[in-house]
Amino acid sequence: MQDPNADTEWNDILRKKGILPPKEDPDKEIEALEEEIIQNQQSVVKRYEDMTLDELEENEDEFAEEDERAIEMYRQQRLAEWKAKQMKKVFGEVLEISGPEYVQEVTKAGEGLWVILHLYKQGIPICALINRHLSELAKKFPETKFIKAISTTCIPNYPDRNLPTVFIYRDGDIKVQYVGPLVFGGMNLTKDELEWKLSRSGAIKTELEENPRQQIEDRMMSSIRTNAPTTNSDSEED
Repeated sequence: MQDPNADTEWNDILRKKGILPPKEDPDKEIEALEEEIIQNQQSVVKRYEDMTLDELEENEDEFAEEDERAIEMYRQQRLAEWKAKQMKKVFGEVLEISGPEYVQEVTKAGEGLWVILHLYKQGIPICALINRHLSELAKKFPETKFIKAISTTCIPNYPDRNLPTVFIYRDGDIKVQYVGPLVFGGMNLTKDELEWKLSRSGAIKTELEENPRQQIEDRMMSSIRTNAPTTNSDSEED
C-alpha cells in the first residue's frame, strides 16, 4: 500500500480532491507542542501563585517534575515576603526592660535589626518628653525596635546628669549614642526633630528632607532681621 504521507504527484492530486488528509508539517507540530507546554506551565504558575505556603506543601506531589524548580523559587520568594511582613508586625510600641533583659532584648535582638534604647529616670522632664515622642515614632516605624529602661537598672550608678541617653544598636553593636539634655536641644525638642536625629544613624527611614530645627532657626533669624530697628547712616551736616 502506498504511503499517504509520501511526497508524490499522485498523493498531491488525492489531497486536492480531499481523498487524503493534508500532509503533516513537522515544524507546525513542534510549534503546537511548544505552545501546549507553555500553556501548561502558565496554568501551573497561575495555580501555585494563588496558593499559600501551606497549600504549596500540601499539593507538592501534584506538580510536574519540570515545575519543581520554579515552584521552589516561588516558595522561597513567598517565604521571604512572609518573614518581612512578620518582622514589621513584631514591633510598633516602646518595650520597657530592666537590666536582666538587656542582653536578650538588645545585644541578641536579631541580625540586621535596629534597636533604639532610651535610658531615663522618672521625674526628669526631658526624659518624659522623649518617651512620649518615642511612643509615636515606634508606631510610625514598626520595623525598628524601640526600648526604654530606667538607667540604673541597666548601668548601676549611671549619673543623672547624662540623662536622657539614647543608644542606637545594630547587630548588637552600638552605632550611635546621644548623651545628655544638650544634644537634644532641651525641652523645645519636637517629635520631628527627634525623628530627624535618629534617622541620621539609619535606624529609621524618614521622609523628612531637612532638619526641622534648622527651619525654625532660619525663621527666627529672619524674624529678627525683619523686626530689627534701622539706623540712618547719613551724618547730619552742621
